[in-house]
Amino acid sequence: MYVPAHFAPDDEAVQELLAHHGAADLITATPDGLVATMLPFLYDRERGALLGHFARNNEHWSLPVLGEALVIVRGPDSYVTPSWYASKAEHGRVVPTWNYLTAHVYGSMTVHDDPGWVAALVRRLTEHHEAGRPDPWSVDDAPEKFFAGQLRAIVGVEITINRIEAKFKLSQNRPAADIDGVIAGLRGSGEAEMAVRVEEHRPR
Repeated sequence: MYVPAHFAPDDEAVQELLAHHGAADLITATPDGLVATMLPFLYDRERGALLGHFARNNEHWSLPVLGEALVIVRGPDSYVTPSWYASKAEHGRVVPTWNYLTAHVYGSMTVHDDPGWVAALVRRLTEHHEAGRPDPWSVDDAPEKFFAGQLRAIVGVEITINRIEAKFKLSQNRPAADIDGVIAGLRGSGEAEMAVRVEEHRPR
């Protein structure tokens, strides 16, 4: 990934993205060519791994992996109009761009066709995403036989992380007045989360 110095996040920011992202794209090279699947992943920082599961009917999990697997993790992203820049009025030498947060996670892929492993993962994933909800759903709210049947329909996957390339492109290369304009523009467009990210990562 091309990462100019001003868009390179520190390690803690990358860890935060991995811990709180949504679903991510798993891409592998196989004898049949490139194959991709969007999956919900849980980041296990202690193990240095991303944990997820496939639908059993998805043949991706059964295809041999040539080399490393790649997981593309994304944070929020947004279009940035030049109209938000103070420098537009000064000299007009501005163009549109896109702000985003992403991490390319490379690693070794291991399949876990084991109901016990998958059940533990489903519980962890559920607890992670239900945390903070006013009426959180639990795996134990479902009938035991139903849950067991659902487990038979999925297969676990673990990506043991070898390296991470991350880029947080959040207007850090713009003058302070332009960054102020981007933050105000994002808030005015209802993109509050992205406005917060730009504010958090502005040069100090």
